[in-house]
Amino acid sequence: MSLTLGIKSLVLESSANLRVTGFAFGVWTNAWKALDAVGIGDSLRQQHEWIDGLVATTPITGQMGAQISFKSKGKHGDHEVRWVKRKLLLEALAQELPQGTIRFSSKVVSIDESDYFKLVYLNDGTIIKTKVLIGCDGVNSVVAKWLGFKTPVFTNRLAIRGYANFNLRHGYSSKFFQFFGNGFRSGLAPCDDKSIYWFFTWTPNTPDEKPEENPTKLKQFALNKLENTAYQHQRAVVEATEPNNIVASPLRYRHPWELIWGNVSKGNVCVAGDALHPMTPDLAQGGCAALEDGVVLARCLAEALKKQVIVANEDIDKEEFKRIEIGLKKYASQRRWRGFQLITTGYLVGFIQQSDGKLMNFLRDRILGKFLAGLLLKCSDFDCGNLFNMSLI
Repeated sequence: MSLTLGIKSLVLESSANLRVTGFAFGVWTNAWKALDAVGIGDSLRQQHEWIDGLVATTPITGQMGAQISFKSKGKHGDHEVRWVKRKLLLEALAQELPQGTIRFSSKVVSIDESDYFKLVYLNDGTIIKTKVLIGCDGVNSVVAKWLGFKTPVFTNRLAIRGYANFNLRHGYSSKFFQFFGNGFRSGLAPCDDKSIYWFFTWTPNTPDEKPEENPTKLKQFALNKLENTAYQHQRAVVEATEPNNIVASPLRYRHPWELIWGNVSKGNVCVAGDALHPMTPDLAQGGCAALEDGVVLARCLAEALKKQVIVANEDIDKEEFKRIEIGLKKYASQRRWRGFQLITTGYLVGFIQQSDGKLMNFLRDRILGKFLAGLLLKCSDFDCGNLFNMSLI
């Protein structure tokens, strides 16, 4: 990082190496501000194409529901949208960490307390004693469960995500294309001039229906669903996708009121990212919000840990615990309502865009289309601030 807070940390990663599944995700204005705060924004910009607008299309008629330019300013400056390859993002973040910061094959199975510390038990029998425990362990977070959060709920929607590589330039314009209605929602966006990320979400016919595990069958399923739609360019992109670049998963989210009443932090423990605010992908804000979390959390901890306080040796641990607790409470207060807003808005946008029926189609295509598309920009017009509180410098 170009800036460092000087706080030693250990990242416990359950996988044997950096996980690159998911292929790519939308990085919007708010996330670029977070990436700039940790010093890796410019290097990622050079590798990914700038998306200059959104085109929304009704899949049956092909009628343009909304077109929005991203060449505009918001409250926090120019809008910036790019689809970033997950692999490149993770590698850029990892390269900024001191060697040995990430410990792979380290799955957390339980948590215990020891005076002013937490004991973290790993699946290999290792016990780690820590001053601060931050749960970034996804929708099935062990840390979130320890804090009292419930398991995220299934939305009754499933998603297929894919990534198409082309030997030559694909020729698609720098737009984010969305297609919705008739029971499904899909879209695509270029990452660079030779690769395109796409997604397809739908509501299963029965509650017990699960996504296919076979990538070839997933690909054929998406092609069949897109076969009778007016916009065939996405079908061509799906056709060009290798089966090993296709994954499927159920869409889950946390009830937003849990963020209001639940413990985002407790003592020297907190959660961030999907462990805190799992949400539907309809705003493309899940990863963006996680990057915001990281910057805000680092700043709040720095304010707590960098503060010079003179106490007796026997009271050091107690005093440090209190300062950490105050820092995490500050982080929680700043992220609680932001997460509530994104979860709620994303769920409503997805529900409206994917719903079927003549009345809903009319309202969405004739009245709500531009408003819904505009919410993408509105929700991304946010600045999480810098790593440093200037009073610490």
